[in-house]
Amino acid sequence: MFTSLAGRSVVITGGTKGIGKGIARVFAGVGAKVLVVGRDEDAGKATARELGVSHLSADVTRAEDCARIARTAAERHGGVDVLCASGGVFPGRRLTDMTEADIDAVVGVNLKGTMLCVQACLAPLQASGRGRVVLTSSITGPLTGYPGWSHYGASRAAQLGFMRTAAMELAPKGITINAVLPGNILTERLAAQGEDYLRGLRAAIPVGRLGTAEDIGNACLFLATDEAAYITGTSLVVDGGQILPESPEALGLM
Repeated sequence: MFTSLAGRSVVITGGTKGIGKGIARVFAGVGAKVLVVGRDEDAGKATARELGVSHLSADVTRAEDCARIARTAAERHGGVDVLCASGGVFPGRRLTDMTEADIDAVVGVNLKGTMLCVQACLAPLQASGRGRVVLTSSITGPLTGYPGWSHYGASRAAQLGFMRTAAMELAPKGITINAVLPGNILTERLAAQGEDYLRGLRAAIPVGRLGTAEDIGNACLFLATDEAAYITGTSLVVDGGQILPESPEALGLM
């Protein structure tokens, strides 16, 4: 039986849509006081109404906005017990066409934004006495590659490099930091690709289905529990076995 997280203050960046929204749904469902953060004001308001959570419009690439996130969580919910850094962008661009602005945009949100949010929330996380940081990374970059996503993959792999050293620095403060690495998750954007595309994706996953945003939320929830207090600096792959087959033919042998 896991210790209840009801009443704990949870900040979720990128929490207004996609995987971040699924994470918010899971934490709200166990009674946590959730603050979702995103740049889209309308999406944030809609998510807040739907899930019964609080919302703040902010840009995680700006240090002053990240400081405002921490202040707002303290003002509305009394502090920060859990930070789920789930903000991310993934515009496709091949190396031959990639611009400096493309690189800056992806690295700015996915890596710099993660680091700034963690930094801004350090004091309230330490004051919590049970501070938890959970990063949403990806299998793309740390474990796999995909054409057009070299900048994205680099940013996600870099998150894990940050996490490992941060884990050592934060351990004496009573804060753990871990990462969840999603595989193919059925978000609004993926669903828009059509059923033929989704059928091909499902065929490559041993468990036979795409993941849900709530699957990622459940992994984040576990890493935020008191029972996960001895886990830090590690990553949890949540992909239905997607990275396991040596070749597509291997799935036909199951």
